[in-house]
Amino acid sequence: MPVILTVDDSPSMRKMVSFTLVGAGYQVVEAIDGIDAIEKARDQSFDLVLTDQNMPRLDGLGLTRRLRETPQFKTVPILMLTTESSDLMKQAGRAAGATGWLVKPFDPARLLEVIKKVIK
Repeated sequence: MPVILTVDDSPSMRKMVSFTLVGAGYQVVEAIDGIDAIEKARDQSFDLVLTDQNMPRLDGLGLTRRLRETPQFKTVPILMLTTESSDLMKQAGRAAGATGWLVKPFDPARLLEVIKKVIK
C-alpha cells in the first residue's frame, strides 16, 4: 500500500484529503506545515508528497526544494494542492521540483486520477 505524506496547515483540509486517500486504499501521514513534514520525512520514506503552498514556518515551495536536496526524495512525486493558481506560481513550483499542481477546492476523483498517474 503506497504511503502519502500530506502537508497542510488547515485541519479540515487535512481531514478531507486523508478521507479521500484512505478511502482509495492509500496510507496517509499528516504534517501541519513544511517543518513538520521535513521531520517526518527523516524518519520514513513516502511514495508521494501532497503539499499546500501557503503555510507558516515553511511553505510548499520551500518544502519541495528541501526535499529535492535529499537523495531519498530526488524522484518521489511532489504534488502541490493549493489555492494558488497563477502561472508565475506554477513556474516557481516547477523550478522548485514539484511534479504537478492542483488547485483547491479539489475534486476527489481528479486528485486520485493525478496521484495514480504519478505514483510508482
